[in-house]
Amino acid sequence: MEPLAVAVVIPTLNEAESIAGVVAEIPRGLVREIVVVDGGSTDDTPAVAAAQGAHVRVVNAGGRGYGRACVAGVAAASPECGVIVFMDGDGADRGDLMARLVDPIRSGDRDFVIASRLLGERERGAMSWHQLVAGYLAGLGIRALYGVRYTDMCAYRAIRRDCLRHLGMREMTYGWNIEMQMRAARAGLRILEVPMPYRRRSGGRSKVAGTLRGSLRAACRITSTFVRVAMASSDGAHFRSRTPSTTR
Repeated sequence: MEPLAVAVVIPTLNEAESIAGVVAEIPRGLVREIVVVDGGSTDDTPAVAAAQGAHVRVVNAGGRGYGRACVAGVAAASPECGVIVFMDGDGADRGDLMARLVDPIRSGDRDFVIASRLLGERERGAMSWHQLVAGYLAGLGIRALYGVRYTDMCAYRAIRRDCLRHLGMREMTYGWNIEMQMRAARAGLRILEVPMPYRRRSGGRSKVAGTLRGSLRAACRITSTFVRVAMASSDGAHFRSRTPSTTR
C-alpha cells in the first residue's frame, strides 16, 4: 500500500515578506501539494506564494478567521491527499522538518501529530512567556478532561484527513487549534506530540502576539472555545482505543 499523500495548508494574512521562504522550505518529495489560503491580505501575499508554485485559494466568503481559512484550505486540497499538515506563513515553523509530523501518520502508528515549541529549542524572542504559559495551562485542562497530555497549542500539526472530517470542527477563529486538540483527545485518536525547533518570524507582524489587543482577543476566543467544547456532549464517533500522548 502506498503511503498517504500529503497536502500542506498555510493560512495567511499579509505575509508577503515571509511566504516565499515558507513555501520554498517545504520538502517537495514529501508533500504532494501546498495550499496557501489568503484571508484578505492588503499586500502581495497571494502573488508571491503563487510564484513559488503553490496553489493559492483566496478566502473571501464569510469574512476573515484563522479557522475559516483552515477549513477552506482542507476543502481546496486534492481528494487523494489523506494527510493534512497545518502551518503558519510567518517563517517561524520549520518546514524542512515536516517529516517529524508526517512519518508517524504515514506509517500507520498515529492519527494526529502536533509540534511542541515548549519541548523544542526556541530562538530568543520567538515566543512570549504568556504564550508558553497559555499552552501549558491548556494542556493541563485537556489532561484533566480526557487524560491526554499536551504541552503546547502550536499551529504546526498533521492529521489524517478522515479523522479530521469526523471531529466536527466548528471554530472559525483562533480557537481552531485548541478545539482540534480537545476533539482529537475526546475521540480517542492516537496522538503524538514531538519537540520542534521554533524561530522568530521572518517578516510581518503577529496578529496574535504582536499587539495587546490581538493577544487579549485571541485569549478570549481560546478560553470560550475550551469552555464550549468541554461542556459539549461526547462525540458520536470513536476512532480507536486511545494511546496517551507521548513525546520524543
